[in-house]
Amino acid sequence: MKNIFDPLVTAELISRINALKPETPALWGKMKVDQMLAHCSIAYEMAFTNKHPKPNMLMRFLLKTFVKNGVINEVPYPKNIRTAPAFIIPDRKNFEEEKARLIKYLEHTLSLGRDHFEGKESLSFGKMTADEWNNQFYKHLDHHLNQFGV
Repeated sequence: MKNIFDPLVTAELISRINALKPETPALWGKMKVDQMLAHCSIAYEMAFTNKHPKPNMLMRFLLKTFVKNGVINEVPYPKNIRTAPAFIIPDRKNFEEEKARLIKYLEHTLSLGRDHFEGKESLSFGKMTADEWNNQFYKHLDHHLNQFGV
C-alpha cells in the first residue's frame, strides 16, 4: 500500500485528481465525477470535522467487528461495492469546488504527518494506527480514481 504521508505519493494523487475533467466518465458505478470527489472528501470530513455524528455504541461495535478490517487492509475494494449511507452523494456538485476541497484535505493530511494519526480516534472504528489511517485514506481514494480512469 502506498504511503499517503509521503509527499511524492500525495503529489501523485493530486496529479491524478487534476487529470479529471467535469465530463470524465466512470468506468463503473453510478456516480458522476463531481459526486465522486465529494464522496472521497467525506473520509477526511470524518477525520477533521464534527460534521458527521458518531455512531452509537452498538453500531460502532458492529463497524469495528465486521467492517473495519475490509476498510483498513491492503486488499483493493471490488468494483460496485456498497457504500455507507453517510458517503452517498445524491445531488450533483460543483466539480472545481469539490476537486479543490479534496486536494486541500490531501495537503492537510500530509502537513499533519504520520505521527498525528498514530492512535487518532476514528468516528466509526475507534483508535487506529497511522498505518490503518493510511490504508483507509489511500485505498479509498485510489479505488475511486481508478473508477474514473486516472
